[in-house]
Amino acid sequence: MKDAALAISFPSRHCLYSPGRSSTAPIILRLTPPGNFWYIDHMRLLFVADGRSPIAQNWMRYFVERGDEVYLASTFACSLDLPLKGLEITPVAFSGTKKSSSTPRSAPSRVLNLLTAIRHFLGPLTIPRASKRLRGFIQRVKPDLVHAMRIPYEGMLAADAYNGAPLLISVWGNDFTLHAPSTSLMRHYTEWTMGVADALHADCQRDLRLAKQWGFDPARPTLVTPGNGGVRTDIFYPLAKPVEEPLIINPRGFRNYVRNEVFFQAIPQVLAKRPDAKFICAAMKGESQALKWIEEFNLGQVVELLPPLPHAQMADAFRRAPVVVSPSVHDGTPNSLLEGMACGCFPVAGDLESIREWITDDKNGLLVDATDPQSLANGMLEALGKKNLREKAAGLNQKIIAERAEYTRCMAQAEKFYQRVASPKGS
Repeated sequence: MKDAALAISFPSRHCLYSPGRSSTAPIILRLTPPGNFWYIDHMRLLFVADGRSPIAQNWMRYFVERGDEVYLASTFACSLDLPLKGLEITPVAFSGTKKSSSTPRSAPSRVLNLLTAIRHFLGPLTIPRASKRLRGFIQRVKPDLVHAMRIPYEGMLAADAYNGAPLLISVWGNDFTLHAPSTSLMRHYTEWTMGVADALHADCQRDLRLAKQWGFDPARPTLVTPGNGGVRTDIFYPLAKPVEEPLIINPRGFRNYVRNEVFFQAIPQVLAKRPDAKFICAAMKGESQALKWIEEFNLGQVVELLPPLPHAQMADAFRRAPVVVSPSVHDGTPNSLLEGMACGCFPVAGDLESIREWITDDKNGLLVDATDPQSLANGMLEALGKKNLREKAAGLNQKIIAERAEYTRCMAQAEKFYQRVASPKGS
């Protein structure tokens, strides 16, 4: 028998307090088979995030479906199918120049690198003006918790707009290793944000360590779960019988910290020993630089460029390939790498501290030098050639995903963490 749920409203001293809110708040009572019940306090949450991001949407959708009041201050124009209580566009670091129909990192790779550099130098100068607007939104909403997703520039913006509402900052993969040290103003605002944050969410233990070096108080609450909330194992799951086709998938798309030029340079070296190998690259269809590499290395018959895919189609792509490659030089925990592992792909990834939290070399994956085409080629060849290693790794990775990265388990942890941070004194 499933738990029965009843939503009622009555005055409760257990409800989270927020200035200006009524003491009457909806509470969900869940009746268990023995006749016991517990309640779930609703929260009023304000996200500061790029509303176009599937990661941010994952988090907001969970709490909307839980029954919480969810508001969004989006740094980019966006159109959402979520029943938010309120949405305000709060551009920062020139994000107002993007159209709502665009997707994160949809620009060509060279343009993306240039824009990143410009934003590092000039983006922080836009924070004071944008924070005034956000502060007004926070004052009108009176949230129990403000959750800023990513340090630059959402976290920096939320820290500058801080008005006493508990502030949770999410660290995304390269916030500390790539963005923070890039310019003096980026260093200043990263330190400022870490000093203001009441709590921190990261997708790897490494970033908790780095956060303390950047000024985060180690006595404050922390949570480590995948950045996107976790892997939806009802979508990302392995086939009953592993595929045998020598197919390698690169799911990373174009990012300025992913060494795709090394990946394409490595392909001819793989083909020299495995001429039957094929490669698929997610979110690269129409990318001029990828097309140039395909022409330069004569790869037209072996490389397939895919457009950005919804989750279900991406899962199908992973299940076609026995090997997934992540040639990054800056990263936290790549969501796409976990999703590939959940689908049974054997991971070959850049040897980074954060990746070593998930992959033990030659046990459940291979770690390579992502700046060296020969090292990457050797890793891909070894992965294709060792069927027994792939099969053993698949079992280990299923266990790792289930225990540390499964969506419902991770979001249940996030829910408890929210309540802890939002409660008086984080109790």
